[in-house]
Amino acid sequence: MKLWSHSWQDGARIPAKFAAGRLDDAQGVAFSSNVSPHLAWSEAPAGTRSFVLICHDPDVPSRGDDVNKPDREVPADLPRVDFFHWVLVDLPPGLREIAEGEFSREFTPRGKSGPQTLHGARHGLNDYTGWFAGNDELAGQYFGYDGPFPPFNDARVHRYVFTLYALELERCPVDGSFTGAQVREAIRGHVLAEARFSGTYTLNRRLG
Repeated sequence: MKLWSHSWQDGARIPAKFAAGRLDDAQGVAFSSNVSPHLAWSEAPAGTRSFVLICHDPDVPSRGDDVNKPDREVPADLPRVDFFHWVLVDLPPGLREIAEGEFSREFTPRGKSGPQTLHGARHGLNDYTGWFAGNDELAGQYFGYDGPFPPFNDARVHRYVFTLYALELERCPVDGSFTGAQVREAIRGHVLAEARFSGTYTLNRRLG
């Protein structure tokens, strides 16, 4: 199975319009356009009954002590954890493409609605749900796509990995406000094939 995009080349820097955060002219950061990227795939195996799409960042700092502090950097060698940016299940077996901007065209404070979405699919919660939980203006349930917004002082460039799974199941066995970790566990043993597409992003001006 193959996965690709017209929004950027595999492994390349992600354009800011697909991110949730961007650099601004005042030497700070701001919310960006948060457009969901184009994705297309081919060569799905026989017996595919649905697709799952997950986007995660494996480079998120495991501790927040130094995050977004202007007088220091998050060390590049700090252990990292996964952060889920997009969890989409029950995509129909005949679908082969998602258009640019089809699932997101802006950043929505307090989160987009869900879980029901286009193509009869369902969105899970992304990890901005937890990140903004203590913020009075932004706290909420963040369903669907919300793009990169890494710490502006992180010494490591972040990677964003889109993984498409072809399942033997018509419906992913998760319910309610499910998470990326729950989906990964639920589809174990039911994946016929998978494909990946990635990009990188940083808001650290020193790294360019």
